[in-house]
Amino acid sequence: MTDRTDPTPEDQISDGAVLAEGVDEEPVVSNQRLFSGWLLFTLAGLSFLYAAFHMAALNGLSISNITGIDIAFLPRFPMETWNFRIVHIAGALVLGFALYASHSFQSDTSADRQTRTLGFLGYALILPVLYAGYTVIGFIGLINSGELPQMGGITTWASFPGTETYTAEFYYFGLPLLVATVSAIVLSWFERQSRATVSASDIVLALCAMVVALYLTTIYGTAARNQVGTSFAPIGLAFAATAGAAMILELTRRVTGLALVIITGIFLLYTFTAHMLPGILAVQEPYSWQRFFGHVYSDAGILGPTTAVSSTYIILFIIFAAFLQASKVGDYFVNFAFAAAGRARGGPAKVAIFASGLMGMINGTSAGNVVATGSLTIPLMKKVGYHKKTAGAVEAAASTGGQIMPPIMGAGAFIMAEITGIPYQEIAIAAIIPAILYFTSVYFMVDFEAAKLGMKGMNEEDIPKFRDMARRVFLFLPIVILIAALFMGYSVIRAGTLATGAAAVVSWLTPYRMGPRSIIKAFELAGTMSIQIIAVCACAGIIVGVISLTGVGARFSAVLLDLAGVSQLLALFFAMCIAILLGMGMPTTAAYAVAASVVAPGLIQLGIPALTAHFFVFYFAVVSAITPPVALASYAAAGISGANPMETSVASFKIGIAAFIVPFMFFYNGALLMQGPIVEVAGEMVHEAPAWYNLVRAGLTAIFGIFLLSSGIQGWFLGARPAWFLRAALIIAALLMIEGGLMTDLIGVGTAVVIFLVQRVFNPAPTATIPVRGAD
Repeated sequence: MTDRTDPTPEDQISDGAVLAEGVDEEPVVSNQRLFSGWLLFTLAGLSFLYAAFHMAALNGLSISNITGIDIAFLPRFPMETWNFRIVHIAGALVLGFALYASHSFQSDTSADRQTRTLGFLGYALILPVLYAGYTVIGFIGLINSGELPQMGGITTWASFPGTETYTAEFYYFGLPLLVATVSAIVLSWFERQSRATVSASDIVLALCAMVVALYLTTIYGTAARNQVGTSFAPIGLAFAATAGAAMILELTRRVTGLALVIITGIFLLYTFTAHMLPGILAVQEPYSWQRFFGHVYSDAGILGPTTAVSSTYIILFIIFAAFLQASKVGDYFVNFAFAAAGRARGGPAKVAIFASGLMGMINGTSAGNVVATGSLTIPLMKKVGYHKKTAGAVEAAASTGGQIMPPIMGAGAFIMAEITGIPYQEIAIAAIIPAILYFTSVYFMVDFEAAKLGMKGMNEEDIPKFRDMARRVFLFLPIVILIAALFMGYSVIRAGTLATGAAAVVSWLTPYRMGPRSIIKAFELAGTMSIQIIAVCACAGIIVGVISLTGVGARFSAVLLDLAGVSQLLALFFAMCIAILLGMGMPTTAAYAVAASVVAPGLIQLGIPALTAHFFVFYFAVVSAITPPVALASYAAAGISGANPMETSVASFKIGIAAFIVPFMFFYNGALLMQGPIVEVAGEMVHEAPAWYNLVRAGLTAIFGIFLLSSGIQGWFLGARPAWFLRAALIIAALLMIEGGLMTDLIGVGTAVVIFLVQRVFNPAPTATIPVRGAD
């Protein structure tokens, strides 16, 4: 479906070997269905409509707005916020259950082992779903009839035991919906079918998602919205929210595994047992099922900050990424990295750093970044002499850094802006030096490893010619337009839309020219690409709902305050541990959203400015992807390299260990986040604007500190292997430079000079380099 012209010899990227091909292709996971015929056409159409709906809604491009003709069955933009988010989640659930099965397929031609009994049971469950939907249609008619009383101009909706409304919601809507949802989820675990078909249970779940959305958009249009989280909330809301939450958990399990589902389950269990727990975890009164689930499907939970971001910024930039993929920009990014860094010692490892940083700007997950670039860089790293666990670890560490690479930063910057209220542009600017420090630390670790192993760069004939890459530098233009639009004052949505359009225009200068079919294909790809991140954000919203209802985040803040009374550094260390633990096994967006609800408020209460506190939490939520024992990025890399996953995660932790120091550096020195000294304004601690010379000094000394720390950890300092006591001194000198004070910086630099002189004058053993090892 791509409008492509056959490239001429002049169109080829390079006269040499084109190393990167297929980077832009979406990998097929083990439980993903592969359709053909009318099923393929139907899913492609739904995916296109879903993504195009978001692009139109975000830019207010409805037919009614453009023509002035109001068509009843078409949406009019802008939509009401809650309704927009409800439709956003429902669409992802429908597409997700259609595309991802509850089990892995053994092969593309897996035999159809679905029993006739399970099939009949699945299709029989359609009846209660349709009955629940029919009941909701009756509710719509009742609300529109004008027979119900109004409160402040809004139709009331209340259901109390003994009333007809309560009976209808309980017996005719709630029970049929919940029975169908739970039964279909359980049935899907046992039902087996061909990879080219959709199981009956998943059809039922897709219908349940639509019925839940229909009910919620109906009821939230009445005064019942004001009763959310109270004992007066309609009973049907609790049923709909329970069914919706169950489907979100099931889809999250299918697209990301059990880690996030288990963590969410623990939080849910805590909600109903908190009154029996001791200490800071205790609450005074137990929460009823109706109150909790009447609360969780609101803007304090599932429809809160995480879904607000996924329904606007995240899906917009997924569409942007899909347009870039359609014009093969990902291949160009990797080839550009090969041309720029392939000749350096340990070339493929440095290519992984550059390529992963570039791809990270348009890729929302660390593990996804590993798969996109690692399938190419990891085998090449093994070929030039890196051990297979080291090759996987380098790619995992580099891909993880893509999540803090401005301007897009995966999706973390948008969630941070939504939670804190800090303008996105300010967050993107603040991320520049931390991103440089992260990639610098990984670069030093990789370079020193290559030096110890006596590695050389790649052969000239094996990498693209840099002059050929330079001729295609215009492929960076969409990203340049994005950055320029943001700093010209355009909104994020408008800037993202302009960049998306630029990607289509720029493609006409390449062999992969985007015509109508390619644009439709890009929207279709965006719809399917968005499923995972939307499910993750909605699931994280459940945890946020638990935290907001129980107040457990405030109690963790109290613990941090108590620790700060002993030592502020101890409180920060405790906050770091919580952020990493909450992030283990979770995608970056979910990890940060949860950690920001639990940890960040406590740091702010310590007097730390909001931007610094949230960046501290965000940074550690990101590096949790390479922190043992549960390191998603490392496990993904191990699957490509063939190394032991745990050994790879330990190696990636070592390679990225200097990055674990960076958040403490910008805590002690706000200039690393483009912030000046902390002052009190209107009772709040804020940063003054920094002087330019302070920014330069902070950046240079921080990079030098990272260099010393990497030298000490890797055991390679200025061309030789230092003795053990010199390595220890290098680490001490690096730690002295964390605070960013003039005196500590001078002591750190002085210590480094002494170490250099001792190494050169006295030449303590060991100094010899290590011979090159084989790939294994």
